[in-house]
Amino acid sequence: MASFIERIRGGLAKENPVFVQAIGLCPTLAVTTSAVNGLGMGVAATAVLMGSNVVISMLRRFIPNQIRIPAFIVVIAGFVTIIQFLVSAYAPVLDKSLGIFIPLIVVNCIILARAEAFAFKNGVIPSLFDGIGMGLGFTVALMILGSIREIIGAGTLFGFHVLPGYVQPALVMILAPGGFLTMGLIMGFLNYRRDLARRRRPGGTDLIDADSDADRLEKQTACAGCQICSVLRTEDDGR
Repeated sequence: MASFIERIRGGLAKENPVFVQAIGLCPTLAVTTSAVNGLGMGVAATAVLMGSNVVISMLRRFIPNQIRIPAFIVVIAGFVTIIQFLVSAYAPVLDKSLGIFIPLIVVNCIILARAEAFAFKNGVIPSLFDGIGMGLGFTVALMILGSIREIIGAGTLFGFHVLPGYVQPALVMILAPGGFLTMGLIMGFLNYRRDLARRRRPGGTDLIDADSDADRLEKQTACAGCQICSVLRTEDDGR
């Protein structure tokens, strides 16, 4: 049970897909114009992560290594289709707001990376908790970004006016530049905190050097599972 809790904590903090690994940034920056959008996108991605991780883990002994990426995409696409139908039926306003970014979950680097780095190499229950942890981390990151942008850009939070008369909306925050600005400020602050913690640590050990071999291997494998860069994937296939 402790290892399962550690998987969830890792997704929320140490291995947060947005603020630490900086993957899946396209939907992150595009849909976080409001807290509702961030929550909706996060819940949808979490459901897909959990389902795809479980199925891929169950089928890992039957999927040939050479076609694992197409197999992952087929499994993920099945869950994305289900989620899209559910959102369209029960939350049409959210479906219209998120638009094309729900179908694009199929090729989201976070989903593919966890399938490659964890679900394809571990049992069903650990893979389920890995999906929960990464999904929660993704959802929290989207809600933080969406809340900040909505409050500053529209003066509301979840559609309710906050600090009326005290906050003059800055519309740029709900536009594309506001997404990049908010993301940059948050990541800069978190990097500053990590650097400060490293300097206060006895010996000032660099956090990167302090990673275990297993952690580094998992990060490299996650990178290899991403379709953006084929370098590590090519090396892995060659072995």
